[in-house]
Amino acid sequence: MSASRSAAACARTLARLCALALIVAAGLCSELRVRVRLSDGHLTEEVLEADSEKDFISLEFKQGDGTLITFMADFKQDVKIFRALILGELERGQNQYQALCFISRLNRNEIIPSESMARLRQKNPHAIRLAEERRGLEQLTVSVAVNLSRAWQLSPHIHNMCSEAQEAIYTREADVKYWLDKGVDASVFEVLPQATELPSLQACHSTKDLWQPCVCTYSLRLEWYPCLLKYCRTRDATGKGSTYKCGIKSCSKGYYFTYYVPQKQLCLWNEET
Repeated sequence: MSASRSAAACARTLARLCALALIVAAGLCSELRVRVRLSDGHLTEEVLEADSEKDFISLEFKQGDGTLITFMADFKQDVKIFRALILGELERGQNQYQALCFISRLNRNEIIPSESMARLRQKNPHAIRLAEERRGLEQLTVSVAVNLSRAWQLSPHIHNMCSEAQEAIYTREADVKYWLDKGVDASVFEVLPQATELPSLQACHSTKDLWQPCVCTYSLRLEWYPCLLKYCRTRDATGKGSTYKCGIKSCSKGYYFTYYVPQKQLCLWNEET
């Protein structure tokens, strides 16, 4: 009887745990699939992967227009990488898809550590997740091009993620200064033309000629990602208090990139409506 009561108690405890949406589990897990609703109402599936040994996290999802967005946080190098694979307009002479990559420094408080991410479990994979915190829009002027063949100095992941982008890999001047101070070779970077140097340079949405250079903008949003660890308090038999990891906080964050393109043909989404 005692054994059966213990088994029943264990079953009840397990059932309560299974009711949680996300928990921090003891074992490592390399992949988590989460259903989210984008700001345009489109329902999509995010695939989050983590490798605690190589110390990175990646997040990937498809937007309603078919664009594939990939984000990677490389904790070893303190670098974050955004990639967008945008479906091209074949009838207007574009390739099947157009790739963009944006690279910047990673702040430690932006996303949970890879080891914690690798331990996440989802008990209700059919639930549609809503972020607990909607963080402000981050605007980045990415006025420097990154040389793909030398980008390994920033992160070994850039070559694989951004190989399709080739001439469309961008970063900020402030980040370049930081990396140069850290010993990264200057040949990794090329400063792009600025509006002050080219008075005729206009925003792409105001440029009529498809073959004229212009200033392009691109925006994306990470609709759901684990941004912080939650800690709970407990007390032992003597009354001594302690804390332990008991879950995650989810966030949503938007990014708005501004950069130079040698022709408007590479920025058709900025056309006037």
